[in-house]
Amino acid sequence: MKPKLFILFAFFASLLIVCGPAFAHHGAAAYADKVVVLKDATVTKFQWGNPHSIVMFDVKDDKGEVTHWAAEAGSPAALGLIGWRKTSLQPGDVISVYLYQAKSGSLVGRLQKIVLADGTTLRDSQQGGEKFNTEPGREKGAQY
Repeated sequence: MKPKLFILFAFFASLLIVCGPAFAHHGAAAYADKVVVLKDATVTKFQWGNPHSIVMFDVKDDKGEVTHWAAEAGSPAALGLIGWRKTSLQPGDVISVYLYQAKSGSLVGRLQKIVLADGTTLRDSQQGGEKFNTEPGREKGAQY
């Protein structure tokens, strides 16, 4: 009986070790390491959800044509800790978006920060947020 119990235990322990990485989250390798700044962007949708919140917005390109972008941000729990709320962005809001664009060139990226029309800065959770900003002086209107 004891050898069978040991084999069963070893099997489940091995299963946990092998399957653990399957739950790991993705990294940032798909995104470039240079920040792209998109000014006068208009929010079209803000999805406050897990595992990532998504900001969708339109920007005019160099030819004056509207392009549709999406930026991935942190989870609601992480963003909430640094001042974001479900109502932080509304369709029609004009914002400046700082993001790391996808290396593929598609119009998606990992959010660095958003600056609202009134100067309020909303940083992504992986950027530490304004609450954790150690630089001298605070940005105008930042949420704390």
